[in-house]
Amino acid sequence: MDIIVRSLTELQFNGRSYHCAVGRRGISANKVEGDGVTPVGRYPLRSLRYRPDRLSRPETGLPCIILSPVDGWCDAPDHKMYNRPVSLPFDASHEILWRSDNRYNLLVDLGFNDDPPVAGKGSAIFFHVAGLEFLPTEGCVALSQDDLLEVLKSCGPETHMDIKALRL
Repeated sequence: MDIIVRSLTELQFNGRSYHCAVGRRGISANKVEGDGVTPVGRYPLRSLRYRPDRLSRPETGLPCIILSPVDGWCDAPDHKMYNRPVSLPFDASHEILWRSDNRYNLLVDLGFNDDPPVAGKGSAIFFHVAGLEFLPTEGCVALSQDDLLEVLKSCGPETHMDIKALRL
C-alpha cells in the first residue's frame, strides 16, 4: 500500500485524501541540499521516531524509535554522517530532532538519498507533523498530528511514499 503525494496540498492513502504541506519551493525531481524542494520519487518509510513526553507509542507496523534531547540529523554534505541520525552535541551542521514546536512529535524518515547518501543531493527528508497553518516545509511532507497518527496505523515496512511531479 502506497502513500501518494499528488499536489502541494493533497496526500492520498487507503482511499482517503488528507490536507498536507510540502516544500516551500514545491515538488521537483531536481533536489539539492537546502533548496526547499520535496523530491519526486518512491521512498520507503524507514522508521518512526516519536516524542514520549508528548504522546504514547503510536500504533504502527513501522519500527519505532523513542526521541531524546540528544537526537539530531546531519545535513552537512561534506561530513561522513551526512543524511544520518547523530547524537548531540555534533560538530557539523545538523537538524535538532527534539524541537520546541510539535512538528517532530512524530517523525518518519523517508528512504531518500540514504543508500548510500550522495553529498549535496539532500538530507533530512521526513514525513512529520504540520504546523497549525500548514506552512510549507523545508522539503518534507507534513500532515496534522491526528491525520498522521491515522495513516501510521496502516503503515509497515512494506509501505512507500510516492511523490509525484506536478502536471500543470
